[in-house]
Amino acid sequence: MMRSRIVVLISGGGTNLQAIIDACKQDNYGGEIVAVVSNKADAYGLTRAQDANIATSVLSHKDFDSRENYDSALVAEINNYQPDLIVLAGFMRILTAKFVQKFQGRLINIHPSLLPKYQGLHTHQRAIDAGDIEHGVSVHFVTEELDGGPVILQAKVPVFPEDNADELAQRVHQQEHRIYPMVVNWCCTKRVTMAEEYALFDGVILPISGYASEE
Repeated sequence: MMRSRIVVLISGGGTNLQAIIDACKQDNYGGEIVAVVSNKADAYGLTRAQDANIATSVLSHKDFDSRENYDSALVAEINNYQPDLIVLAGFMRILTAKFVQKFQGRLINIHPSLLPKYQGLHTHQRAIDAGDIEHGVSVHFVTEELDGGPVILQAKVPVFPEDNADELAQRVHQQEHRIYPMVVNWCCTKRVTMAEEYALFDGVILPISGYASEE
């Protein structure tokens, strides 16, 4: 089986990266990570990649005078690896429209909320402050709208009255590590695709919450 080529972009510890690295060890997995690129040289995710004999690259945004110039260099770096799929795994950069358009339909992200709720930052505290009884995580295609691309899959977790943001985050992370490798595999095997502003699973348009909202 020809595996799809994956490039993962990170900025930090890389726990979702690790979940995907582990999944790629399965014989029937549809993809392999060919490179991990970080905008931060001290990102621990780079060590995770090196331990797995995966090529790494650091491209610091501090070396560029504009977001546009940085993203142009990032496109060139990614293209060196000829990926079929680009996976954002804690990459803490807002991408330019030109970057997104370049990889449209091959670019996915994971966001710690049940989109379209709580786009942006501090999602766990916002869910607590709103008195939500459930929270969760969404994997979605990236479009020019921040955290606004079509959702592929969501997983839900309960919010308990005594929760603080850290406790809720830990519960969400467990689901992230479960569903992100699953969606990456779907994309690698072309079960999930993007057409216009829709995500499709086996050719069928998915609802706004994605393939399933799992408890």
